[in-house]
Formats: sequence, C-alpha cells, structure tokens
Amino acid sequence: MPPSTSAIVWCCREHAVGRRPRAASVGTVRCPLCLTPDTRVVDSRTAEEGATIRRRRSCQACGHRFTTYERLEEVPLTVIKRSGRREPFDRAKIVVGVQLAAKGRPVSSEQIEALAADVEDAVRMEGAEVSSELIGARVLRGLRRLDEVAYLRFASVHKSFDDAEDFEREARLLATLDPPS
Repeated sequence: MPPSTSAIVWCCREHAVGRRPRAASVGTVRCPLCLTPDTRVVDSRTAEEGATIRRRRSCQACGHRFTTYERLEEVPLTVIKRSGRREPFDRAKIVVGVQLAAKGRPVSSEQIEALAADVEDAVRMEGAEVSSELIGARVLRGLRRLDEVAYLRFASVHKSFDDAEDFEREARLLATLDPPS
C-alpha cells in the first residue's frame, strides 16, 4: 500500500498484487517492477469527471510503463452536538433545515444549496471537529442575507425560543444590525 500523502496514488492492479513497495517520499512514485523511484509522467488526464487524475508513467531505469491514479483524500468532518455526542457532518441536514425555515418564502433551492455549500466550506476551515452551534451560526448568517422570515424561523429552532418574547427580541436585534453585505 502506498504511503499516506495529500493524495492517494494507486498503481495498476497487475503489478500491485503481491507486492508492497517501500515507502517513498511525497511526489515520488516507484516503479512497480524494479521499485526504482526514478519515474516520469508521460501523460496526464482527468478521470471520474475531474475527481481523479490518471497519469501514465515510465520508469527511467527499466523502461516499464504503468498507470497511477491520484484522488484527493478528504478529512472527515465531525460535528459536536450540544449534548457532547459526536456525529459525521451531513450537508443534507442543513439543506432540510433551511428548506423548512424558508417554506413559502421566495428562496430558491439553488440558493439553499449554495448556502449549504458555503456553510460546509466555512466550517471545514475550522478543523476536523466543529460544534453544532458554529454551524447554526453560519447558517443564520447566510439566511440573514437571503430572507429575514426564514432567518427568524431557523433562529427559533437553533436558539431554542421558548415564547413570543424571544421572537420579538431576535426581530429587534435583526432590525438593529447593519444590513447584510
């Protein structure tokens, strides 16, 4: 199995079976036949709709040609719930929550998907573990730009409103804040 790097590199199956190449430095791909690290890329193409890069390589020592595939290795994102429980991040939960908050409002599904993607990108920048409170705050920030009613609906769940006074307080806070940019 190849060493762990920022990209996973697989060699062709016919030469990888039964062999375990020695560890190579990042950026070095060993020949599956002679294990020499002196290989060069002959051709590169995207594969799997851009998710993978397919490279034809040639060994400078023995002349053997082989194919490698590179794929980005994503770090799993874990959400820490208020109860302390941990669970994998699921963007679909953001989409569903925003859809419920925006029901009957002039917010398109494309806007909701874009908001969910923006929130996911922002929380991934925070690290491998992120609190549900941070995710909710990012969603609220995005909803404030889209629709104030949807914002209040989402805030009522995220901030656990107990009565009408909580809605009034949040509406006053929303009115006093600078217009969203």
